[in-house]
Amino acid sequence: MTIEHTPTGLIGASIRRVEDRPLITGAGCFTEDIQLPGMLHMALLRSPYPHAKIISIDTSAAKAMAGVIDIVTGADLSEQLHVPAVPMVPGMKIPPHPLLARGAVHAAGTPVAAVVAESRALAQDAASAIEVEYEALPAVVNAEKALEPGAPLAREELDSNLCYIATKKGGDVDKAFAEAEHIVRLRIASPRLVALAMEPRGIVVKPEPTGDLTVRLSTQSPHRVRTDLATAIGFPEHRIRVIAPDVGGGFGSKGLLYQEDALASHLALKLGRPVKWISTRSEDFVTTNQGRDQVMTSELALKRDGTMLGLKVRVVGNLGAYLNSLSAIPPLRMMAMAPGCYQIQNCSVEVVAVFTNTVPTGPYRGAGRPESVLNIERLIDKAARELGIDCLEIRRKNFIRPEQFPYRTGVNVEYDSGDYEKSLAEALRLSEYEKLIRDRDEARKRGELAGVGLSTFVEPSGGVGFESATVRVERSGGITVLTGSSPHGQGHETVFAQVTAEKMRVSMDHVVIRHGDTLVVQHGVGTFGSRSAITGGGSLAIAADRVIEKARRIAAHLMEAAAEDIVQTDGGFAVAGVPEKKVSWRQIAAAAYGGNIPRGMEPGLQETAFFDPRREAWGFGAHLALVRIDRETGTPTLEKLFLVDDCGVVINPMIIEGQIHGGVAQGLGEALREQMLFGDDGEVLTGSLMNYAVPRAGDMPQLTLGETVTPNPFNPLGVKGVGEAGCNGAPPAVANAVMDALAPLGIDHIDMPYTAPKLWAAIRKAEGR
Repeated sequence: MTIEHTPTGLIGASIRRVEDRPLITGAGCFTEDIQLPGMLHMALLRSPYPHAKIISIDTSAAKAMAGVIDIVTGADLSEQLHVPAVPMVPGMKIPPHPLLARGAVHAAGTPVAAVVAESRALAQDAASAIEVEYEALPAVVNAEKALEPGAPLAREELDSNLCYIATKKGGDVDKAFAEAEHIVRLRIASPRLVALAMEPRGIVVKPEPTGDLTVRLSTQSPHRVRTDLATAIGFPEHRIRVIAPDVGGGFGSKGLLYQEDALASHLALKLGRPVKWISTRSEDFVTTNQGRDQVMTSELALKRDGTMLGLKVRVVGNLGAYLNSLSAIPPLRMMAMAPGCYQIQNCSVEVVAVFTNTVPTGPYRGAGRPESVLNIERLIDKAARELGIDCLEIRRKNFIRPEQFPYRTGVNVEYDSGDYEKSLAEALRLSEYEKLIRDRDEARKRGELAGVGLSTFVEPSGGVGFESATVRVERSGGITVLTGSSPHGQGHETVFAQVTAEKMRVSMDHVVIRHGDTLVVQHGVGTFGSRSAITGGGSLAIAADRVIEKARRIAAHLMEAAAEDIVQTDGGFAVAGVPEKKVSWRQIAAAAYGGNIPRGMEPGLQETAFFDPRREAWGFGAHLALVRIDRETGTPTLEKLFLVDDCGVVINPMIIEGQIHGGVAQGLGEALREQMLFGDDGEVLTGSLMNYAVPRAGDMPQLTLGETVTPNPFNPLGVKGVGEAGCNGAPPAVANAVMDALAPLGIDHIDMPYTAPKLWAAIRKAEGR
C-alpha cells in the first residue's frame, strides 16, 4: 500500500492502521506463541488464604513426578530476590515483597511454590501435588476499616496498616469555608476493577551462551521492566535484553515487573535453560494489579449564587497487600486534579494509602484520573441541586476562562490551554440538549425514571519523564524510526509513520517504525498515561527536524547552493525558485554515507532525541448521557452518550475515535457492571468471568462523538493525550444522569456500579415498599 504525501498533509488524516493485518489474520506473535528449543515451563502453587502463616510445605510427591526439573519455595530463595518498590512519598512504608511467600501469605493468590517441568501440564500437575499447611490469620479487606483502632494487621511486619499520608494545600482554605454561604458534602466509593487485558500476562526467558539474558515479555515498558528486573534478581542491567512481542492489551497493568517475571528469570539462570510462564485467566484475576478502590470524602464551599470558594478532599486508597514500582501513583492523582476545570484557588487534599489483604492495586486506564473527575463532577451536580441552580450555569460560572491560560490551579499545577465552554457548547449542540431535557420531563410526567447527566473534565496526559526517538535515513532513502514508546494496541506504527512522512515529505511506505526491543531501541520509557503522541511523538518530531536540517546542508553542498536557499520538496530538497534543481533523499543518504558532505560534517544521516516536556498536557472534554431506569426491576438503560473531547492537534481521527470508544467501554463497565469483590474475611468472590461482569458489545449504547481543537503550546506537535478520556468523562456523566433520574424519589447519591439489584433496592426503599 502506498500512501502519498498530499497538499493537505498526513497529519489530520484518518489513515487505516498499518499494523493490523497480522493481528486480524492470526499472524501475530504473542508471548504464548513463542517456542524455544529445550524450553521448560513454570507453574505456581498459590495460597487460597488471604492471610495465613505458612506452617509447612511438602514438595516430596511433586518432586517424584516424572518430568519435574525443579521445585522451589520461599525458603529456597535468597532474601535479596524481591520485587522493588519506589518510595514516592516521604515516610512511605515498603514491606518485603519476595518472589515466593516466606513465612506468611498476605493475599489470596500469593505464590508459595514454583515448579519447573518439561511441559506446562506436568508443571501444573506437580504444583497441585504440593501440600501446604496454613494457619489462618485475621484479614482486613476494606481500606477505611483497616484504619480503625484494633483492625487486623494486613502485614504483620508493620505496626499499622498505613502505607503513607500525603497532603497538598493551596490558598486559604479555612477562610474560604468560614465565608461560605453553603457547603456541599459527599462521600464516594469507587469500585475496584480488574484490568482484564485480552492477553493475560506471560514471559519467556532464555539464558544466552554469552552470559546475557533474553526476556520476551508482555509488557508496556521494556526498558523500565529491564531496570526493575536487574534489581529484583541482582543481574547486570546491560546484560538483559527485553523484547515486547505483540502485546494483547495492558491498560496500565503491564507497565511493571511482577513476581512471576523475576522468578522465571531467576530459574532460567539457575537451570541454564529457557523457562516459560503464561498466566491462566483465573491467575490473572488474582495476581495482576487491579484498579480504583478509593474512597473520597469531600466538601465544597460556595456562595449562594454558585461561586466556588474552597474545596477539601480526603482520599483513602486501598493498595492491597504488596507494593511494586507503581503502586503509590493512582491515589496521588487527586493532588493534581482535585479542582477539575474550575477556578477553585483554595484547596486542600489529603491522601491516605492503606495496606489490606487483597490483590495489589496500581495503574489501570486512568490511574486516579477517573476518581478525581468523578469526585468533582458529582460534587458540582449535588451543589447545583442543593442551591437550586442549573447544572450548566454553575459550571459556566466557575470555568477557567480561555484568556487565563496558562493557568495555575489551587493545587499548584499549571494547565497549558483550554476552552471548556467551547467543548460544553459542542456537546449541547450535538445532543440537542433542550429537546433532551423536554423529553426527560415528558417521561417523568408518565411516571418514568429518566435522567440527563453531564461531565466537564480535564485529562492530564504525558506523565513524567522523557521519551526517545531515533530517525535514520538508510542508504536507500528509506527511513527507520526507533521509538522508546512500546505499543500494545494504540496504533503507534501508523501515527508515528504519519508524523515522519509528513515532516520529511515522503510516502508512508518509505517509513518503518521499530520498537519494543531494548537491544535495538535507545533507552525509552514506555507507553502509559496517554503519553505516546506527546512524548514519543514529540521526540520523533525533534529528531526528524534535526535530520532535515542536516539533510538540507548536504543538499546545499550537492547542488552548490547556500543552505538558506534550500527548501523541502516532496521526496527531497530543491533550490528555492528553481524547482527542477533538486535532490532526493536517496541521493542525500548516498552522500551522507559515502563521504560527499560539507567539510567538518560527521558522516551518516541519523539523529536521536530525548524529549521531556517537564509538564503534563491537559486535554479536556464534555460528556453527556441520557439514562432510563425501569422502576419495577431497577434495570438502567444508557440510551445515548455524547462525547466531545479536545486533545489538541489531531494526528489521526480514526485512531482517536478508537481510543475514545475503548475508554468509554471500560468506563461504562465501571459505571454499570464491574466490581471486584472480596468477602469480609478476604476470600475472592468475583474471580472469573462467570461472576465478574465486563461489558459486552450489546451493552454499548449509541455513541455520538464530537471534537474541539485547542493546540498544546508546549509540544512540538501541539498534541495532548486522549487514551483515557472515555473512562474519565463518561462514568461521571452516567452517574449524574442516574442521580438525575432518581432525584424525584429524593435519592441524591449511590455509588457505582449501577447494577439493577442496587437500583431496585434504592427505589423500593425510597418509595417505602
